[in-house]
Amino acid sequence: MCLCIAGHLFATDNHTNNNKIMEEKLNLTQEWDKTFPKSEKVDHTKVTFVNRYGITLAADLYKPKNASGKYPAIAVSGPFGAVKEQCSGLYAQTMAERGYLTIAFDPSFTGESGGYPRFMASPDINTEDFMAAVDFFSVREDVDPDKIGIIGICGRLTHAYFHLIPLNPLEFGGIFYVLV
Repeated sequence: MCLCIAGHLFATDNHTNNNKIMEEKLNLTQEWDKTFPKSEKVDHTKVTFVNRYGITLAADLYKPKNASGKYPAIAVSGPFGAVKEQCSGLYAQTMAERGYLTIAFDPSFTGESGGYPRFMASPDINTEDFMAAVDFFSVREDVDPDKIGIIGICGRLTHAYFHLIPLNPLEFGGIFYVLV
């Protein structure tokens, strides 16, 4: 877990260095703007977190209704070119209905997340987006830090997969991955 916490501290420190090139204030939509119906079984809120490149990422957090205690958590990012209001949000909401605390996030340069130029991809930065999502969960009071996972859908599965490479599965056995 040291890698995740150290990554979070680095992301936080990097964010405070006033990196004017990448850092920006996000304008998040507050009303339900998804392509799927809102579930009555979960609570939904908008959250943000910063990756180690100083880019602020936007996410939708889904939590089982009347949740208490520590939950297993899953970060989801959808197909390449898609946004969290589409299938990654549906995956996250469905997993929250099944008892997980989840986020569906827009990768850097996409959707409501920050970063310039817009609508581009960087394998290094998009892999870091998954690491930042794990870091986001690892410091939350309502998350079991030994039960954090990621789901990469379609084109994003490669970025989720590359998140695995620096991790030793014996040291980080609590982190699980689903590549769809």
